Amino acid sequence: MENGLTHLDAHGNAVMVDVGGKAVTERAATAKGEIRVGEKAFAAIESGTVGKGDVLGVARIAGIMAAKQTSGLIPLCHPLMLTKCAVEFELHPETQTVEAICTVQVSGKTGVEMEALTGASVALLTIYDMCKAIDRGMVIGNLHLVSKSGGKSGDFRFEENQGETGKPF
Repeated sequence: MENGLTHLDAHGNAVMVDVGGKAVTERAATAKGEIRVGEKAFAAIESGTVGKGDVLGVARIAGIMAAKQTSGLIPLCHPLMLTKCAVEFELHPETQTVEAICTVQVSGKTGVEMEALTGASVALLTIYDMCKAIDRGMVIGNLHLVSKSGGKSGDFRFEENQGETGKPF
């Protein structure tokens, strides 16, 4: 770990981090992203009239399921027994965007940032899938970690324009 990268051994090989000696602590993370949709798609999502069904309800379940399966999707992630996962949505008519916010908690030896990011991203992908018959020009973006707490590295809170990261694309 001489180079500061925890997923590489001394020879540069990818490894799963050994968390065996770490203490179990309460950890939480929140991530969010957004999907910009056309006027027709936004109206259908908002009114619940998309032909495939309850878009936000299905996207919520998809996000929760994805967070639970993160270790099977992202190489080197530890499988975690999540104690909480919630996916919420905020509709922004002025920009025709739907924001997905995923919050995950665990009592464990490693954080849940990847689970929160995975949950938010799959929720957004599900909205795309359910609305693509109405609008194929939807754009998903601005996916980022909002906050994390617990663990050795302590707390983090995203702030717009903080350093090199936190800058809009």
